[in-house]
Amino acid sequence: MGGGRGDGLTHIDRAGRAVMVDVSEKAATRRTACASGRIRMSEEAACAMDDSSAAKGDVPAVARVAGIMAVKRVPELVPLCHSTSVSSVGIEFARTAGALDCTCTVTGVDRTGFEMEALTGVSVALLTVYDMLKAIDRSMIISDIRLLSKSGGRSGEYRARELDG
Repeated sequence: MGGGRGDGLTHIDRAGRAVMVDVSEKAATRRTACASGRIRMSEEAACAMDDSSAAKGDVPAVARVAGIMAVKRVPELVPLCHSTSVSSVGIEFARTAGALDCTCTVTGVDRTGFEMEALTGVSVALLTVYDMLKAIDRSMIISDIRLLSKSGGRSGEYRARELDG
């Protein structure tokens, strides 16, 4: 399946060429993926976001919609990703001191997982936060984007281990 080289690189064939993995033999199963990331910002930017006084509007609401839209466009953005049957997308934000944490959870029934969709949703949501607050703080830092968990499919469950610090 997939034309992989046997070394775990499923998107490269034996001749070293990029390939889209063949998932036609896989069973469609319920799958979920969850990713997270963070944007650090100045107190001024955080306050503008918190009290909805940012010039471009309600930052979390717009970023949530942007993240959801991005999930639906992953095959157009990441060349070797399959079109997937996404059933639901949840984008959540949590404020911490000097930062905004974002989590994206994607669920559906398909032959391939939703890891790239969840990672893309988080990334675009955080980029949207940056765009909406950059007039206040151009030094914001987007970081710590990672897969937290995935379930379903042949490889089963995955849970990220805790990060130090």
